[in-house]
Amino acid sequence: MQGKVEICGVNTSRLPVLKNEETRELLARSRAGDAEAREKLIGGNLRLVLSVIQKFTNRGENLDDLFQVGCIGLIKAIDNFDIGQPVRFSTYGVPMIAGEIRRYLRDNSALRVSRSMRDLAYRALQARERLTAETGRAPTGEEIAAAVGAGRSEVELALEAITDPVSLSEPVYADSDESISVMDQLRDTQDTPESWLERMALTDAIAALGEREKRILALRYYSGKTQTEVAREIHISQAQVSRLEKNALNAIKRSIFAQ
Repeated sequence: MQGKVEICGVNTSRLPVLKNEETRELLARSRAGDAEAREKLIGGNLRLVLSVIQKFTNRGENLDDLFQVGCIGLIKAIDNFDIGQPVRFSTYGVPMIAGEIRRYLRDNSALRVSRSMRDLAYRALQARERLTAETGRAPTGEEIAAAVGAGRSEVELALEAITDPVSLSEPVYADSDESISVMDQLRDTQDTPESWLERMALTDAIAALGEREKRILALRYYSGKTQTEVAREIHISQAQVSRLEKNALNAIKRSIFAQ
């Protein structure tokens, strides 16, 4: 999705980007009933929707449809975000947008999985997580089956039936306006929303650097060149390379860890 890409009539190359401070200010105004602030929030976070739908481009779905569904998730995130929490809006928004898209894909899939089978799969996932924490190792199929009170073949069939990754925003319990999602019950140390967001934040931070700083980091950390070799290639002193590299790394850290 580089360059000019039209999705739902929107030129994605011209979408605005809000700073964290601007986002929080607009969220406060929107919560107070400012419709204009709400519209600015939606427009300023459409790139977040685009980042999420790229995870689903291999499903053969129309991008316009996914974009519209993602926008619904974005609007829900804006309306439900707690501005009193010390977290970035994108940390909350990404799983909300992804969850909305996953629900859309699931509901429109030709293959339907029964609610009882999904519930069994969720219980099995929770049991596997709990047993792993208790024993310090991956539990066997028999142990998981015993924990959920079902046969091993039933558990395996239920887990296999969930062909798509389970949405982290999928509610497993709801009571009035409170709900418990899969995210609250499970922990994936390899591909969490936090690690996904960190990769997105790193990409954005590097994109904000100057061309020379980008080239220095690419030569140093992708090509494995020494500072002396980099200095020789871009025709500046080794001291300048060291200074520019340090400044670039500090800029990335400030961007990623900014609150």
